[in-house]
Amino acid sequence: MKRLAAAVALMASFTLAVCFILLGSISKEIQEKLAIDNSGFGTLVSALFFTSMIVQLFVGPLVDKVGHKAVAITGFLITSLSIFVLAFASSFALALMASCMLGLGAMCANTVANTLIPIVLFEGKEPARASNLGNSLVGLAFVLTPWGMSYSLHSLKISYEVSLSMAALLVLLFALVAFLPEYPNVAIGFKLSKAFELVKEAPVWIAGLALICYIALESTMNTWIKPLMTDILGGSGNEQAISQAGLVLGLFGLFMGVGRFLTSMIKNLTKIGARLILAVSGVSLLAILLLMKTDSPAQATVAVIVAGLALAPVFPTIVGVTFSQYEPGLYGSIFGIIFAIGLLGPTVVPKLIGVLSIGGSLQQGLGVAAVMAALLGVLAFLMGKVAKR
Repeated sequence: MKRLAAAVALMASFTLAVCFILLGSISKEIQEKLAIDNSGFGTLVSALFFTSMIVQLFVGPLVDKVGHKAVAITGFLITSLSIFVLAFASSFALALMASCMLGLGAMCANTVANTLIPIVLFEGKEPARASNLGNSLVGLAFVLTPWGMSYSLHSLKISYEVSLSMAALLVLLFALVAFLPEYPNVAIGFKLSKAFELVKEAPVWIAGLALICYIALESTMNTWIKPLMTDILGGSGNEQAISQAGLVLGLFGLFMGVGRFLTSMIKNLTKIGARLILAVSGVSLLAILLLMKTDSPAQATVAVIVAGLALAPVFPTIVGVTFSQYEPGLYGSIFGIIFAIGLLGPTVVPKLIGVLSIGGSLQQGLGVAAVMAALLGVLAFLMGKVAKR
C-alpha cells in the first residue's frame, strides 16, 4: 500500500506539471480560437497562477482535516473537469474560468505530491533527493503534454476539442487510482499559528523569495517558448512552425526531467544544494540572454535545452534544503508559505512579458526573465549563508 501511495504522489506531481504547461502547449491554437493576443493569453496564465496562490494557503489545512486521499481525488477530478471546459470554451470568459479551475486542481495535486514524496521515498531520510526524484515526473509531463498536443493536433489532425479531452480522461484515470491506497497518517497541513512563527525564520522567507524567481522562470519558459519558437521558425501562419515549436517546448521538459533524475542520484545533495542553485542560476541566465539575441532556430533550441537542464534541480532542491532544517510535522506549513510566496512570480512575470511584446517582440520581454535569473543567484548565495546547522 505504501508503494501505491508513492504512485499517487508521483501521479500528482505529473498532474501538477500538466496544469502548469497545458496553456503553453496550446498557446497558438487557443489564441487563434479565441482571437486573443499575447496580452490576453498572458491573462489566462496569470489567472491560473493567481488562483493557485490563493488556494495554496487553504489546501494544507484541508489535508489535515480530510487526509491526502480526499484531496488527491478532488484535485484530479477538478483538473480533469477544467481541461474539459477549456477544450470546449467558446469565449475568453469560459477559458478564464477554466484557467482558474486549473489552478485549484493544480494546488491540490501540488500539496499531495510535495508533502508525500519526501516521506514515502528514501524512507524519509533524503528530502532533497526525494524531492528531485519525485519532481522528475514534472519533467516527464513537460515533455508528453506539448509533444502529445503537437502530434495530436498537427500530425494526426485530431481536433482541438478531442485532443484536450484525451488529456482530461488521463487525469480522470488518476482519480480512480487514488481511491486504492492507504496514505501515511501524518499531520502536515498548513497551520496559521505555525505560519506566524515560521515567517520569522530566515531560511523560510529566503526560500519563498527564491521560489518567486524560479517559478517565474519556469512559467515563462512554459508559456512563451512555443510562441517565441513559432516566430523564429516562420510565424503564426505556418502550421509546420507551430508544430515544431511545440516539439522544442517538449525538449525543455525532457531535459528538465533528465536534470532532476540525475540530481536525485547525488548523495548529500542537501549539504551542497545552495551552491548548486547558485551555479545553475548563472547558466540559466546565459541561456535566456542567448534566447533574447538569436534569430537562429538551432541556437534558440540549444538555449532552451540548456535552460531546462539548468533550471531542473532548482525547485526540488529549494524545497528539500528548507525541509531538512525542520521536523516533518512542519513540512506542510513551510511548503504552504514558500509556495504561496513563490506564486507571486508567475502571476506577474509571464503577463508582463506578454504586455512588453505588444508592438515589439517576445525576445525583448525576456529581459524580465533575465533579471529573475540573476536575483535567483543572489538568493541562492544568501540561502547558503543562513542555512540552519
